[in-house]
Amino acid sequence: MNKIDKYLIFTLVCLVANTGLKAGFIKDVSKVGTTGAPFLEIEAGARSIGMGGAFVALADDATATYWNPAGMVKVNGNEAIFNHVQWLADINYDYVSFISNFDGNNAFGVSYTGLSMGDMKVRTVQEPEGTGEKFSAGSMALGLSYSRRLTDRFTIGFTGKYINENIYHESTSAFAMDIGTQFRTPFKNMIIGMSISNFGNKMKMVGKDLLIKHDIDENIEGNNDRISGHLDTDKWSLPLLLRIGVAMDILNTRYNRVTISTDAMHPNDNLESINIGGEYSFREFLFLRAGYTNLFLKDGEESLAAGAGINYQIRNLATIKLDYAYSDFGILNDVHRFSISLKF
Repeated sequence: MNKIDKYLIFTLVCLVANTGLKAGFIKDVSKVGTTGAPFLEIEAGARSIGMGGAFVALADDATATYWNPAGMVKVNGNEAIFNHVQWLADINYDYVSFISNFDGNNAFGVSYTGLSMGDMKVRTVQEPEGTGEKFSAGSMALGLSYSRRLTDRFTIGFTGKYINENIYHESTSAFAMDIGTQFRTPFKNMIIGMSISNFGNKMKMVGKDLLIKHDIDENIEGNNDRISGHLDTDKWSLPLLLRIGVAMDILNTRYNRVTISTDAMHPNDNLESINIGGEYSFREFLFLRAGYTNLFLKDGEESLAAGAGINYQIRNLATIKLDYAYSDFGILNDVHRFSISLKF
């Protein structure tokens, strides 16, 4: 192990330890609800969710476009994933990603994240039962990613994405970037990963419903009481999130593999927390997973997670991956997630 490798290991381990200590012992004020586009924090992929969301160091499949773009280069060939979730409060969540690794050292990816819901009645004070109109609300993000293997142990990746949210006649958009790294250490192939997600400009709602008619001075008779005006909404930051994690195989034989991982998270709209999880594999065909989400997070709803999956190879042409995950959301409804992946 050279000096650069030792320095990287030492630095990243210190960052993980520091974030973990803060999550466990520092009592801070929660900033939940202070950012725009919170749908970007909904985690993608049944495999990673089944492991409690501890995936930033392990990311090695098509969900790497969400978790850590540095992991895309670990995908052999091409892989696509489709993920649909009946989210809380009858909200639909969809995530689609495709990764292509051209030469083993460079990989490109595209991804789509969408949040949608059914139409709702427009209600006013005068007509609380509805005006006859309906409105909808939704969010989406389109991402373009690139990953490169710099050395046999170190990879780096980037994602640029366009974000849009809309409700009724108002909408807002922003551009953001994710950056991630993964470093495979000489110690039993332990992997240390890091990602920073959603670094971008602020979002501000605009639309025709913000246009109003205003009386400049109600005490003056005869003036124009219908001056055109505009409601100026606040700007909201994106949900910036730093993840630092470690993953390693504690058992790896011909037929059996056990992988454990942990992520320390530092968001700008909540307190620090830790995710932990594990995956058991039998002949890389059958998978069992379990984890715990948001450990040490005060007032957090997510907790236990579990999942399973199978990989079915179609001769030598392609591999189909089917994954399921269960998440406990406390007083809210439990969430069941299914993902289907095609690797070719």
